[in-house]
Amino acid sequence: MRINGVGTAIGLTFGLATVLASVVATGAQAQIKLAVGGPITGGSAAFGAQLKNGVDQAVEDINAAGGILGQKLVVSIGDDRADPKEGVSVANKFAADGVKFVIGHFNSGVTIPASDVYLENGMLVITPAATNPKVTDRPGMWNVFRVCGRDDQQGIVAGALIAAKFKGKRVAIIHDKTTYGQGLAEETRKAINAKGLKEVMFEGVNKDDKDFTALASKIKSANPDLVYWGGLHDTGGLIVRQMRDQGVKAPLMGGDGLADDEFAAIAGPGADGTLMTYSPDPRNNPKNKEIVELFRKKRGFEPQAYTLYSYAAVQIIKQAAEQAKSLDPKKVADVMHAGKAFDTVAGGISFDKKGDVSSDGYLIAGKKKERYVLYTWKKGPDGKISYFENE
Repeated sequence: MRINGVGTAIGLTFGLATVLASVVATGAQAQIKLAVGGPITGGSAAFGAQLKNGVDQAVEDINAAGGILGQKLVVSIGDDRADPKEGVSVANKFAADGVKFVIGHFNSGVTIPASDVYLENGMLVITPAATNPKVTDRPGMWNVFRVCGRDDQQGIVAGALIAAKFKGKRVAIIHDKTTYGQGLAEETRKAINAKGLKEVMFEGVNKDDKDFTALASKIKSANPDLVYWGGLHDTGGLIVRQMRDQGVKAPLMGGDGLADDEFAAIAGPGADGTLMTYSPDPRNNPKNKEIVELFRKKRGFEPQAYTLYSYAAVQIIKQAAEQAKSLDPKKVADVMHAGKAFDTVAGGISFDKKGDVSSDGYLIAGKKKERYVLYTWKKGPDGKISYFENE
């Protein structure tokens, strides 16, 4: 009897353990692991904050509405510090943690190697910001999408604008030697050259430098009517400030890497008149008035630039998973590649077979908006310099 009693006790214990394990497993399965990879610290931290805040709010809103297919999202944050090696480490950590969906990264030079890790582990990634063509041009990358445009598209737009507005003028082109910055500068140079305009200067600088006195002097000697910058807002802001200190009055023009108000804070008054190409600003869509105010009042965060594009990326995962009736990243990707438009805060977005925003651009209020439009940095009603979409 004692032996049977022990056996019964063991059986009961084993049975209880099995039930508990089942409950724990069910609980674990009821959570969808999503991660944000980006520069949370360092010179590009302003952009990392945009990605993080956009995703956090989207997840909060989706979970409050019941989640995705009855399961709630949980978010992990990975700080890649805008460094490719750190990006790979972050990607491996996400993979080890069982993450299936990633929003990120910000920098093209980080996104490209990180996405290889995601491919190896069957993870789907949507970048709101990485614009280098190689992000999606590599064969076999079924798992990579972006809700932004590409540098070869942006370069064509920038080149056409420069050729029209500065016909016969002197254009200097500077870049930060990064995958993004140099790539954009080269695409823009190619575009202006094709329209018969030859740059008077093409030079790369180190993105982590702070002293650009020699560069500013060289720019002054070249006497340009426009300085085109291929790079991010922090370095670009320093270059503008130091150009103005040396009396260079030529306006700066740059791409979407300038899209944070911190640029004007770094550049100072000399930022006024800067030109910029970037995707349509979702804050301008009347449909988004409520969500924009939610960010401002609840989070104390201005949802500029990539904030709402990051929010849109999470919306797309939700809609695609529901259409696929599955949380398998491959099945979700298949739905995304099918060409159907997803309804997001950034407008209606559909993808081509590579994972790029399709030639339909962004469908906003029933009208097509191109993937890149022109902005001018100038003083707003509050007296602060910011970027405003040209009419």
